[in-house]
Amino acid sequence: MIEVTGLEKWYATFQALKSISFTVPEGEVTGFLGPNGAGKTTTLRILSGFMPATQGTVKIDGLDIRERSRDARRRVGYLPEDVPLYRDLSVESFLAYMAGLKEVPRAQIASEIERVVAATGLEPVAKRLISKISRGYRQRTGLAMALLGDPPVLLLDEPTSGLDPNQVVEVRALIKDLSGQKTVLLSSHILSEVAHITTRVLIINEGRLVASGTARDLAGGMHLERRVRLRVRQGLTAELWSGLTGVRVLDHSDGETALLEVMDPERDLPVLARRAVSSGLDLLELHEEVSDLETIFRTATGARDA
Repeated sequence: MIEVTGLEKWYATFQALKSISFTVPEGEVTGFLGPNGAGKTTTLRILSGFMPATQGTVKIDGLDIRERSRDARRRVGYLPEDVPLYRDLSVESFLAYMAGLKEVPRAQIASEIERVVAATGLEPVAKRLISKISRGYRQRTGLAMALLGDPPVLLLDEPTSGLDPNQVVEVRALIKDLSGQKTVLLSSHILSEVAHITTRVLIINEGRLVASGTARDLAGGMHLERRVRLRVRQGLTAELWSGLTGVRVLDHSDGETALLEVMDPERDLPVLARRAVSSGLDLLELHEEVSDLETIFRTATGARDA
């Protein structure tokens, strides 16, 4: 649904984007990560048609954003980091104004406002001035604006910026509900948020795409420690993993649990399970603990611990 090939952007003598290429499949919520100044917002502005690329191509639903800009932009809902809201308008009046700008047919504007208000939970404040509603509801209003016209692609730049924890949970749930319905590219510096919402991540650093994939795939590709947690009711001994090459004990302090580093979980987990069952042990837990997104992010961007 989103196809980016060889994307470059220069600001005078500064190159903000350096030949970036990636795709976001239809119906997937993808995280877009990177340190401050890495080029995330620049990329989203180009994808939305807000600014042109210096070089490269962007296709939205198969439409080239440069050659068929108007048609491509109709298929995109864009929520910038600083949501451009008119504070002296009511929520409904603002959405009506934006629906006109997005060329929603006049006869459909009322029903379209009703749809996006319901989808974002804005009913309690729909008739109130934007200046009189909470930051959380303003963020919901920005998301409703992006949903106007029912675009198949959403570009969300720091959608929970400045929200309190309760508001973050609410907006996160709204975005997660869009999975399967919309193709979403979500930029955020809150890694826990991205881990909860997305199935795949793109990591950009100094204008280059440095990693792309699921957390599991990235951890394996970076040769990060792959941990397996094993738990039985009682009687756990080292004999269970004895002779398995590529298995190292990280913690085995009692007769019930063990934390193992396993080089090839797909090969060794079935062996561990069979050994536990054949030994008459009650197997309660056996699963791989994927490296957390913070470790993956720091590895991909070359961060060093202080």
